[in-house]
Amino acid sequence: MSDIHADGAVPGFGIDAIHEAARRLTGQVVRTPLLNSPMLDDLVGARVLVKAECLQLTGSFKVRGALNALLALDEGARRAGIVTYSAGNHGQGVAAAARLAGCPAVIVMPSTAPRIKVDNCRWWGAETVLYDPRTEDREEITRRIREERGMTLIPPFDHPRVMAGQGTVGLEIAEQARQLGLTPDTVLVNCSGGGLAAGVITALDDAFPGLAHHIVEPAGFDKMARSLATGRVCANPRPPGGLMDALSGPAAGARPLAVLRQYDVTGLTATDQEVLAAMGTAHRLLKLVVEPGAAASLAALLSGKVDVRGGVVALVASGGNVDPSVYREALTD
Repeated sequence: MSDIHADGAVPGFGIDAIHEAARRLTGQVVRTPLLNSPMLDDLVGARVLVKAECLQLTGSFKVRGALNALLALDEGARRAGIVTYSAGNHGQGVAAAARLAGCPAVIVMPSTAPRIKVDNCRWWGAETVLYDPRTEDREEITRRIREERGMTLIPPFDHPRVMAGQGTVGLEIAEQARQLGLTPDTVLVNCSGGGLAAGVITALDDAFPGLAHHIVEPAGFDKMARSLATGRVCANPRPPGGLMDALSGPAAGARPLAVLRQYDVTGLTATDQEVLAAMGTAHRLLKLVVEPGAAASLAALLSGKVDVRGGVVALVASGGNVDPSVYREALTD
């Protein structure tokens, strides 16, 4: 993208922008707990710190970035409202952010989206516009709404203030770990477009230089890992058909990629079966309801994809919006 500097710097994003986002979001979002289980530690052979963003407002970290981007708008733009496209957590985050800020919101959603997600967006007061994903283009529909109503687009991840808002998760992990007297030496972050990963890794690397950084994606759909390897934005070869819908975005984000390339980031993957097992483990040992995509990092850790023995590892349980039938499968697996 033309606004990305030659050294990978993204205007409007960085550690200062993350701290600014934290100030904006104070009292607006949940400061979620950083959980630990001695039994989980024993399984992994390391001290494991789990940031429970599944307990966040709307059940996902997404509200952080959406609200930070919205609150940074001027009064006129807020009055005109915001628009986005989403089949799930980002749509709910934008809807909740709009309600908190008292402004209109439109969420463009596929007609195939789970009814509960459509209903949740409407509960927060957002207008939903449904489209047929087989024959209609969500970005074209969104563009038309923007132009007709003068609304501002808040995209899911490829936006500096969205990335900075997600980075507040990393600031909280650093503060909470220090309160426990712990220094994480490894971090794992679930990754789709890369907004959460870029924000969390930026914040934690500032707090703990030398930290080992890992992103986790669905097996066979590691678009960000391929993007990091090639230096260009890569897309998935086809829509993911597995459980991890939260990580199923079609392509990596250009701005998150530019940020992540500034760090030594290793790409890991998790399979559907590994994720189901991790969801069950999170229920048993942490008493958390975690959705499949949000369990990817825990799955990679439990399946030995990275050696963390004897260390302190932090990861983000990024959401808890899971279908009951899928959750039953995880608990009986």
